[in-house]
Amino acid sequence: MNDIFGRKSSLRRLLPTAVLDDIGPALVRLLDAELAVLTKDGNPYWGDVPADAGREALVLESEPVGYLASSAAPERLRAAAVVLQLLLERDQALDRSETRYKELAEEFDQRVATEVQVIDERQRQIYQAEKLASVGQLAAGVAHEINNPIGFVRSNIATFGAYLTRLAQLKQRLGEAPVAWRELDLDMVLEDGTELVDDSLSGIDRVARIVRDLKGFSNVDRPEEEVVDLNVSINEACDVVAGQSRSDIAIVRSLGELPRLLCLPGHLKQVFFGIIKNGVQAVSDTGRPGTVTITSRAVSDGIEVIVADTGVGMTQDQQARAFEPFFTTREVGHGTGLGLTVARDIVQAHGGGIAIDSRPGAGTTVTVSLPA
Repeated sequence: MNDIFGRKSSLRRLLPTAVLDDIGPALVRLLDAELAVLTKDGNPYWGDVPADAGREALVLESEPVGYLASSAAPERLRAAAVVLQLLLERDQALDRSETRYKELAEEFDQRVATEVQVIDERQRQIYQAEKLASVGQLAAGVAHEINNPIGFVRSNIATFGAYLTRLAQLKQRLGEAPVAWRELDLDMVLEDGTELVDDSLSGIDRVARIVRDLKGFSNVDRPEEEVVDLNVSINEACDVVAGQSRSDIAIVRSLGELPRLLCLPGHLKQVFFGIIKNGVQAVSDTGRPGTVTITSRAVSDGIEVIVADTGVGMTQDQQARAFEPFFTTREVGHGTGLGLTVARDIVQAHGGGIAIDSRPGAGTTVTVSLPA
């Protein structure tokens, strides 16, 4: 028989001598004879064993835990044994109650710890959702503010281009005034003006494309699943990052044919934007030209997107902490340390995974895996 701590029950634990010192005299009066208590092995435990003493077992859960020894009449000895057994049974009942109490307390503590963990995780998800919503609202505001002036600037440049065309037509009709034409150098005006218009329209179209991409980011606070070509999201993220990067940092795209994916495209675009932006920053930190290469490919269990940079790389300790909230390798004020944390949670919410492989001075490779 085991006690609540898994130790073998002993008479010393079940019936301490201090207790017997208190109740022993009463038992002696009950028996009207000397009394001793023996262990279950028959060794003296309390009191002196009388000569010609009879014995009565002290039984607990069908197992003897000791004996009473006395020269008293057998029926009196049996009555004393019953009294002690009642004390032992009550003691064991208290032990069981204490055991159950401890089990319930541990179970309660575990449930509280689990609930706290769930609450913490939900709070973190809420924070991330609010961050994404803030990014989306900012992008929407920027896109709205830029879009209107882009419209009339493009219209004005296009109109100016039409004026140049009319000027060229005028040249053909002014054959009688070649001297004035040459004096005003209008051939240069036509040639240079046409180039200026073409360059301006190209620049405006690029800005318009960036605005369109920013509008895509603005949908992160209104998540709706769509079946999309993931390469479109990757391209839009690349375009936005490229517009903010140094000219000597090349963003190379090697995008393979992908199966269409049911996902939250705005959220995944945020993931790729953050990872590619990190790669550009890592290259910039080297102070040298470099590349960020984005590869997408179909694999047996879905889609892989690999972003590899030629940047400064990370130590093993930095890699181990890369997904910790608020951890950043950049200077204070140059990053929140939430980018990869948010990216991981978004990817995991899509049933995928994200991994980092990096060495100091050898660049970093981030692999995003998504089930198709």
